Amino acid sequence: MFDIGWSELVLIGVVALIAIGPKELPGVLRMVGQWMGKARKMAAEFQGQFQEAMREAEMADLKKSFDEVKEAATGFNPLTSLQKDVSDALRVDALDKPAETSSTTAIETPATPTSPEAPTPETFVEAEAHAAVNEPLAITREVEQAPVVAQDTAPSEAIKDAKAS
Repeated sequence: MFDIGWSELVLIGVVALIAIGPKELPGVLRMVGQWMGKARKMAAEFQGQFQEAMREAEMADLKKSFDEVKEAATGFNPLTSLQKDVSDALRVDALDKPAETSSTTAIETPATPTSPEAPTPETFVEAEAHAAVNEPLAITREVEQAPVVAQDTAPSEAIKDAKAS
């Protein structure tokens, strides 16, 4: 606080004793003590208010960061993002559309869904024919066999000659 040494305090005490006098010195010292107490109380009160303001500012910063984290957490819901990903993966309408090229800049209107044609009596006849045969319906690929090329007998004779020698 103040840099006052013992020798300076003794000098102030001697001057106060001479100037004020020994009779009134205790009352003056009591009043100086009260003033010092009031000054300390005011300093402590100011320091407390300053600390309270610092805590409020710190709490406001903490509340702001907490609100940001809370907002980010409510925006991120793993179940909704997972549901969105699954529903996007299971969408079939994207498979029916032709692939768009980068040169296409116009937005195409989506195709309207159509209902399938009603079954005709011929389809029932075909279904009964397949059911009667009890054949499993499968798609097979027919493979054509290449014609067999006649082999020369000369290499086999060369092998026999090589074994004989």
